[in-house]
Amino acid sequence: MLMVTQKVLHYFTDHEVLVVTSYPLGDIVHNHDIAGQISKWALKLMGHDIRYIPHTAIKSQALVDFVIEWMEIQLPTPDVTHEYWMMYFDWFVMAPGSRAGVVVISPDGSRLRYAIRLHFLASNNATKYEALINGLRIAIELGATWLYVRGDSELVVDQAMKEFSCKSSLMVAYCQEVHKFEDKF
Repeated sequence: MLMVTQKVLHYFTDHEVLVVTSYPLGDIVHNHDIAGQISKWALKLMGHDIRYIPHTAIKSQALVDFVIEWMEIQLPTPDVTHEYWMMYFDWFVMAPGSRAGVVVISPDGSRLRYAIRLHFLASNNATKYEALINGLRIAIELGATWLYVRGDSELVVDQAMKEFSCKSSLMVAYCQEVHKFEDKF
């Protein structure tokens, strides 16, 4: 938590922060009998409005909505002209499968949100590729011809942009599938 407060201090100073955890972090940090390094951390965190709440079940759609809203706020959007579409993709893991979120923004500013559930076990990178590929298909169906694509996975983006090589045969296959869409935009 201390490292996070240092990296995104502007967020901690302007907002109440809820830490959802299954560990008793709140009890540890607010304990008056603590000593050593933990007491130093507690002093540094004391100035921020941080609440520790227990981890409970979250409906998958609520999590998709959160991820998509967070992504849209955090990523800078380029100057969009009337002919450009935007697409954001992300992923998250929920037992027993993986899910992906895609947001497509039309030239008029309409936001179309999609949640994709994978009915097979997939690695993090495979899930990110599934989100990217499905997002590209959706954009084509919507008639997009100029598309800005944003994702939080540097590896997937670099591989798709041919700046990084793929190590596994599965990632090569995913990357080839993405490249099939190059002539569509």
